[in-house]
Parts: sequence; structure tokens; C-alpha cells
Amino acid sequence: MNLKITIAKDEKEFDRIAAWRIIGEMLNNAKAVIGLSTGQTTKNMHALVSEIYQSHPFDVSDITLFGLDEITNVPREYDGACYTMIKTQIADALGIKEENFIMPPTYSDDFEKECYLFQKALEDRGGVDLQVLGLGTNGHLGFNQPDTPFEQETWVSKMDEVLEVRVRKETGITDKELGGLTLGIKNIMHSRKILLVAKGDSKAEIVKQMLEGPISTDIPASILQLHPNCEFLLDTASAKYII
Repeated sequence: MNLKITIAKDEKEFDRIAAWRIIGEMLNNAKAVIGLSTGQTTKNMHALVSEIYQSHPFDVSDITLFGLDEITNVPREYDGACYTMIKTQIADALGIKEENFIMPPTYSDDFEKECYLFQKALEDRGGVDLQVLGLGTNGHLGFNQPDTPFEQETWVSKMDEVLEVRVRKETGITDKELGGLTLGIKNIMHSRKILLVAKGDSKAEIVKQMLEGPISTDIPASILQLHPNCEFLLDTASAKYII
């Protein structure tokens, strides 16, 4: 199996490569639909995209940005909400129009309907041109935890216990069930192009399992071995067991 693996020599190069993958998609496709992920791995690359845009503006009037997932039953204004992170890290800096920034709501009386509407909104724009994915230490993609069926479409999953403890502590929410509204693995695999980003020693073991282990729902990210246009962007620390 011929996988496209790029190994950056340091964090600066890692962020630069990732940022230019996103910008490149925007420059090559004026109506690109680009999915972003949140977390420590993607924060700096978003900042670099914004910095490059501010220095060398280009037309983003028809670019659509969306987040892969969202925490349910927290305020959108919460710093840990995916909406707020993507908006403040990149969407505002690029001046992305509100109608071109697609995110599921954090509150709803009918999350099943919201899953349908979120998925349909992306389908109505022709599908996803580039999906940027982070990698969980257990191999999860978005909120698709181990044992999620590969044919799963957009849904609300149960939140990881460690993350739930942190979110409840940061928000003070104790009386609502928290979850993760996320594009399913089937939706992710329908993206025309995927950029999987992982860095740091803590990701080294799961990177090896993702790339060299069997394709199994035990490691959701292992399915990416089958995607026809997926690039795995790593740093030397996360790639140390495959080099």
C-alpha cells in the first residue's frame, strides 16, 4: 500500500506545510469547501494561515469553512466550543462570510435533525474538497471513538470521559448530557482530499498502529489507509516508530 507520508523536521515546518496545504486548496479552487479540526495540533497552523492571508490577501469570498465536529449542550461562546475556536483562529481573520461558515449548533431540541441539516449543507455545496483531521491518542477521528462503524454518518457520539471532565470543569455545566456532534467516518471518507495531522511523542504509537496495523474499528483512523487522496503530515517525534 503506497501511503503519502510527509515528515516535517520541526514544529515550524510542520505548521508551514499544513498552512500552505489549506491556502493551496483555496487558491486552486475559488469555491473550495474545507473542513477544519480543533485542538493543540491545528491551532498554530490556523494562526499561520491567518497571518499569511493578512500579509498577502487573496479572494476567499466563495470559500466555505466548516468544523468537523462540535460539543453539544455548551454555549457557543465557550472557549472550548469548536465554533469559537475556528471562528477566532481563522474564519474571522479571513473575513469568511457568515453564510460560508457552516457549524452545527451547540444547543438543539432535535440533534438528529441537526445532524441531517449539517450533512445536507455540505452536500448541497458539492461535498468536501479538503478535510483536515487531527488524530486522537486512541485513533479517534472527530468524535468517532473506537468501535464506531465505518459506515457511520453524521451523528452525536458519547463524549470521551477525560474530555467531559475538563469541559464540565471549564463550563460549570453539571445538569446536561454532553456529547459530540460529528461527521461520521463514512462522510470523512467521501472527502475528495484529506490531510491528517499528528505531532509529538504522545502520538507516536497510535501513528504506527494507524499506518501499519490492520484496518479495524479498534483504530478508526486506520480506515484512512484506504482513502485515495490522503496525506499524513507528521513531525519526527510522532513518526519515530515508522521511520
